[in-house]
Order: sequence, then C-alpha cells, then structure tokens
Amino acid sequence: MEAAKRESILSEACKCFAKLGFQKASVDDIARRAGVGKGTVYLAAASKKDLFYEVLLREVRDWNASLQKRIDPRRPADQLLTELALSSLATMDERPLVRELLMGGHHEVLPELKDRFDELRSIGMKPIVEVLEIGIEQGRFRPDLDVDEVARILLDLHTATVMFVVGRVSDPLRLARRTKSAFDLVLRGLTLHAPPTKA
Repeated sequence: MEAAKRESILSEACKCFAKLGFQKASVDDIARRAGVGKGTVYLAAASKKDLFYEVLLREVRDWNASLQKRIDPRRPADQLLTELALSSLATMDERPLVRELLMGGHHEVLPELKDRFDELRSIGMKPIVEVLEIGIEQGRFRPDLDVDEVARILLDLHTATVMFVVGRVSDPLRLARRTKSAFDLVLRGLTLHAPPTKA
C-alpha cells in the first residue's frame, strides 16, 4: 500500500475515532472519508481494533515528536520538564485519543488491548526519560534515579493534571502556575532542609 494512501486512512480514522469513539466509528465511514474502498482500509490494518491501535501509535509518536523538538540538552533539565508538561497540557484538546490513552479510557472500551495500550503509554514516556537522563548528565538530578520509574510517576502526575485540571481551568496562567508548583514540589520537596537522621 502506498504510504500516502495509508496516511490518509490513518488520518481519517483518527478523526472518526476522536469524534465518535471506537464503538460508533465504522470502517465504512473511515473508508468513505478517506476516499477508498472498505477493503483498502483492511490493507492498512487487519481489523478495526488493529486500525485503532495503529492510529493511537501514530498519535503517540506525533505527540512525542512535538515534545522532543523542545528538548535542548544545553538548557537546565528542570526547566525542560516544566516546559514539556506545559506544552503537552496545551495540546491535549488537539489530541483527544492520547488524552484518553493517558486516562485509561481505551482500557475500558477494549480491555483485550490493555498490554498494547500500556506499551503505547511507555512510548509516551520517552521524552520524560530523555530529560531525566539529561538532568543526570548535567548534575541537576541524582545519578541513582530509577529513570524509568520516575518517568512513570511524572507521567502519572501529568495524567492526573489532565484528568482533574485541564478543561476545568480556563486560565492558561493558572494552569502554568499549577504546573510549575507541581514541579517545584517534585524537584525541591516540602522541607527547607533534610530532616536530621536518628542515630
């Protein structure tokens, strides 16, 4: 299959799935919107579920690419983390399928694809992992960090922000302030000094 035709199918499928959800979007609608026959859609993916996965994979890769463009290893890693989070939050409305992936919505609709969705979520951690590794190289972050686990935790915090703040906070300055405060808490903690150790 030609790359351009496959891209057209994935693009139209993305719009259909985002607008109607997996259950209501039909392969017939996707084929019609892409200007191809239904059989041609099945050349791009073996089933509707596979097509949905391919669309999500494409969306997560695009999301990562947009975030990775912002990563400059010459800049302080703590600032990069905050900027990545703000950039991601600003685009969540444009990426409803990624937002639902982060919030676990797809797991409920297609529980049989749970492992594949978890794999996509791991792909979504790559920019965070990259910045954490930069921070270790810069001497800003501890060298003994479990980078993958910390990236998971930061992605979970990001997901919580998407779930509970985005859409409810219309003021971008308030959202930026909240995000910066969250990273301040993560990076610097609550205490003024480390508590004394008991002998």
